[in-house]
Amino acid sequence: MIVTGGSSGIGLATARLFARRGAKVSLIARGRKRLEEAAKELSAAARAADVADQAALTRAIAELEEEQGQPCDILIASAGLARPGHFLELPDEVFRQMMEVDYFGTLYAIRAVAPGMVERGHGSVVAVSSAAGLIGIFGYSAYGPAKFAVRGLMESVRAELNPHGVHVGVVFPPDVDTPQLAEENQWKPEETRVVGGTIKPLTAEKVAAAMVDGIERQRFVTCPDAATRALARFGSVLLPFLNREFDRRVRGVRGSDPARGPRSAGR
Repeated sequence: MIVTGGSSGIGLATARLFARRGAKVSLIARGRKRLEEAAKELSAAARAADVADQAALTRAIAELEEEQGQPCDILIASAGLARPGHFLELPDEVFRQMMEVDYFGTLYAIRAVAPGMVERGHGSVVAVSSAAGLIGIFGYSAYGPAKFAVRGLMESVRAELNPHGVHVGVVFPPDVDTPQLAEENQWKPEETRVVGGTIKPLTAEKVAAAMVDGIERQRFVTCPDAATRALARFGSVLLPFLNREFDRRVRGVRGSDPARGPRSAGR
């Protein structure tokens, strides 16, 4: 199996679960130091690569398959990046970066392994989207659309790969206690914090366990908590009520003056 974003967070937690089950685990991540530490812990094969670089990612996957002596039978596309902020203040580059890492980084990984899985008639590809890929959230105008795109990609890919015996899944975690969330919180507008309420982030281990269960049960949609399951199932019905409540919370932060400009996101 191959895990992108496998040096920390959800990716590492998932790799740990599979390693305990005796799987041959391969990790891909951009940062070498954490990647080497994770690979040593799990006795895993590893390659440093930026998932937004298709040539580098495809080469890394091919090298890992050769090193492990077998083709990839499970792909976990977990690499991702979140950069919240006010829509009118975020640089254009942030919107581009979210799509390159979160969407194209997922697409490139799947494109590298799917032909072999189809030829062999089995395999599993699972992508990590987000609760922000189910509903638009204040402050996630760059991140959310990229995760919506992941959702759309996996829905289309499922329809095409399933007849060939390949399982396709997508995971919608809410906030998860990972290094990425710590980085994300440095940029998160106050309105985003208020909209999110006081919900405690899930552990990466809980999300990983739900993901592994989803693979074993050949599930398409995996939601690791009750709130996200409700959102995935009843989102279209709940949306007007949620928007009304979110707007109320935002007004509480920004005041009742509609002409008031956005506050800057804290670093």
